[in-house]
Amino acid sequence: MASGAALVTGFVLPARPPPANHVHSRTRGCRSLRFHHNRARTYLPCSDTRRLFGCAPDRGHLKVARAEGYPAMDGTNDGSPSSKLHTRLRLWEFPDCYIFEPIDGLADLFLSVSRANGTMNLVEALPPRGSSTPKVQTVYGVIGVLKLAVGSYFLVITDRDCVGSYLGHAIFKVTGLKVLPCNNALTTTSAEQKKMESEFSELLDAAERTIGLHFSYDINLTLSAQRLHDLGDEYKSLPLWRQAEPRFLWNSYLLEPLIENKLDQYLLPVIQGSFQNIHAEVGSEKVNVTLIARRCTRRIGTRMWRRGADAEGYAANFVETEQIMQSKGFTASYVQVRGSMPFLWEQIVDLTYKPSFDIVRQEEAPRVLERHFHDLQKKYGAVLAVDLVNTGGGEGRLRERYAKSIEPILSEDVRYVHFDFHRVCGHIHFERLSQLYEQIKDYLKQHRYFLINDKGEKIEEQTGTVRTNCIDCLDRTNVTQSMIGGKILESQLQRIEVLGVDDTISNHPAFDTNYKVLWANHGDAISIQYSGTPALKGDFVRYGKRTTQGIVNDLRNALARYYLNNFVDGTKQDAMDLLQGHYMTSVSRDMAVPRKGGLLENYASFRLAFALVMGALMFMMMSLRHARNDVRHLLLSLLWAGLCIGITHFVKANGRTFTNRPRFHQSRH
Repeated sequence: MASGAALVTGFVLPARPPPANHVHSRTRGCRSLRFHHNRARTYLPCSDTRRLFGCAPDRGHLKVARAEGYPAMDGTNDGSPSSKLHTRLRLWEFPDCYIFEPIDGLADLFLSVSRANGTMNLVEALPPRGSSTPKVQTVYGVIGVLKLAVGSYFLVITDRDCVGSYLGHAIFKVTGLKVLPCNNALTTTSAEQKKMESEFSELLDAAERTIGLHFSYDINLTLSAQRLHDLGDEYKSLPLWRQAEPRFLWNSYLLEPLIENKLDQYLLPVIQGSFQNIHAEVGSEKVNVTLIARRCTRRIGTRMWRRGADAEGYAANFVETEQIMQSKGFTASYVQVRGSMPFLWEQIVDLTYKPSFDIVRQEEAPRVLERHFHDLQKKYGAVLAVDLVNTGGGEGRLRERYAKSIEPILSEDVRYVHFDFHRVCGHIHFERLSQLYEQIKDYLKQHRYFLINDKGEKIEEQTGTVRTNCIDCLDRTNVTQSMIGGKILESQLQRIEVLGVDDTISNHPAFDTNYKVLWANHGDAISIQYSGTPALKGDFVRYGKRTTQGIVNDLRNALARYYLNNFVDGTKQDAMDLLQGHYMTSVSRDMAVPRKGGLLENYASFRLAFALVMGALMFMMMSLRHARNDVRHLLLSLLWAGLCIGITHFVKANGRTFTNRPRFHQSRH
């Protein structure tokens, strides 16, 4: 590979065998969806992927060779075959049951699942075939089981892409999900229960489109490299699901039925976030940089329907970002986090472009914030809170509440820095972030980063983290985190003498360019999961400067966010709550789906309001054409104009009612 060249990965592994007898979607027997995201990402040919990460097919299995010269870090599942996770299963769809047949050589027993009620048991052989031939396809894991009021639903992985390796172990991205209904009993239930299940079925449609899911069969992807290194041998011998960090285990609730049935080989831990790699040369040395995002599930949700923190101190859009560097036999890691301002506040959509901020129960803010930072200290040590919101306006009120509430707990281990990103940097001068770096560089040097040598011996330990926030914790936050990550990477490369003492990443243009693309892709992935669009200001992260095309993209994405937040995200939020167990329908078979209260709430629709306004406008224009010769048409046109204005005013006054609201959402007032 030429000096300075780099490859950005996120590639499709072509060695995957195609599923047989693929079942079409929207049949009562099953739902299926195959999706691909981030089409702009660079895809590498098979030969490049194998050379880069050691991913190579072996009789239908996938092996990832450990990187030569690097320590083998555990926290892995390398025990007996009975403790290993199944990597490939043959799914048989019989009329009365689903059969999962292991085809990876790890077990002889099959898992049988009743299609009537979802009960599970292990069997020694396939049931006898009837007159019809069962449908068969290969699946790559069971994400879990969702229990609804009528029947259960199994979520299985029908497609995966190998996106790289984490400390020598293959990491996969879910690119195909399938929902297997176990609700044959639906034919004997009441009409009301059928209607209820049909309504929840709409949420399953949204659940199938969940993006950013990643997993490994061999290593605990929920823990950082430093925490994996510090695990004791006894802890490492546990099944992966028992090692997992609960905050980042996306399918924690879905795994519960499998745990109850002691199906350890089917308990596949999954995270939501992103996994990005670059592999490059800086001078004569090879450098591998990985970015991992781990999304916390405690207050998971969409941009406008999950703001602030809950009463327990769990913040919305809380994401742990780990940057891992490997070179010359050394492995280094740095962890930083982002999350919404950790007190109770809302910003409920109401058809305006920027809804007002509402601080809820202000007297509780210090307590909630203290719980949040106490939890961060237990997990990361010292915490530096970097607040990027505006000084004035609605954001200014939030900043004042944040600064006032955090003041009682400020200490050597909890610090707070406010940096008005928009006032200092504007919309084009992001290089002025250097002013922020000057304020925090002593803290970064004091609390260091994690570093081990080729023998696995710890040389440095990270003793504190940086917690960054803006309003969304997306655009300004990603620009700032990429700056911090770059400074840390420079110090790591200087420490192991890949860079000289006064050398910087910017002196190596090819590596610098691909490192910026790495962070831009990372920010886009986090943003799409929370807001539905790529991150704004991504051109600066990607190219180091603002561009005309970047500004145009920001405008388009801002308009897309407005549409999604007002007319799509309510249903998406309900689907997230359903998958996380925040709303459980298995408590009672008689419980009803939450419904809107009044007549207006039941029938309000922005599409209906828009159609009425357009219809009135059309009749007004038709009347105006004849108004010169007929006073009656002039009066009619005035009537239609008044109707347009009246409907528009009514919709604006009742904006919250006309949006796509979550049915499970309750205001915290």
